Amino acid sequence: MNRIVLVLIAFLLTINLSAQERKIIDLTYAFDENTIFWPTQEGFQLIEDFHGMTDKGYFYSSYGFKTAEHGGTHLDAPIHFYEGRYTSDEIPLEKFIGQAVVIDASKACAENRDYLFSISDFEKWEAEHGRITDESIILLKSGYGKYWPDREKYMGTAERGEEAVAKLHFPGLSEEGAKWLVMQRKIKAVGIDTPSIDYGQSKYFKAHVVLCEANTPILENVANLDLLPPKGFEVIALPMKIKGGSGGPTRIIALLEE
Repeated sequence: MNRIVLVLIAFLLTINLSAQERKIIDLTYAFDENTIFWPTQEGFQLIEDFHGMTDKGYFYSSYGFKTAEHGGTHLDAPIHFYEGRYTSDEIPLEKFIGQAVVIDASKACAENRDYLFSISDFEKWEAEHGRITDESIILLKSGYGKYWPDREKYMGTAERGEEAVAKLHFPGLSEEGAKWLVMQRKIKAVGIDTPSIDYGQSKYFKAHVVLCEANTPILENVANLDLLPPKGFEVIALPMKIKGGSGGPTRIIALLEE
């Protein structure tokens, strides 16, 4: 049994032993016809194979589904924006499990749809809550989760197709902020409650490039950040294990001490 499996088992045993003392928060949006995807992508489709009573007298249901990797609550694997980095199935499990913090810039984001989380936001958080420990999972709270699943309010436009991309307006992470997180705090992963870690008007996706070069997983369209405290909780994020994939649907939960 390898070390990664042992670490996961130990962590899950810890969760089980203290279950009565923990509150579980689901940070995942359900996948359905309202799930938000990039304007150039098709939405999620649930395809019915069978649903109802069989000729043998028992109930049975079975479905297929069709989806792009990057839509709804999902993973951006490092290969998504940097050649030679982890694919979805190669990311070590330790990257998805650990202590987490919420950096809240929702007030600034409400005033500026193109707001970029910066080093000053992280320094302001540390001045109030203490140093962000190395190997933390960082969750960036823009407050835009309150708009889900209204595409126009959440993304800046409800239009579809290539021409709609230029009309996207939502907050993201600055290039400098991304560099600070991976170099100064050596984070495990970073998530955000918007469609992309880069802001809507990005043309070069510099935050993606910085994070992916550092083999740092990215979680996008993270739900319910308004239910989390600034610190003092753990996150488990388990993406679909797509061999060679650049991302995939992800179930994310937070564990809070009661």
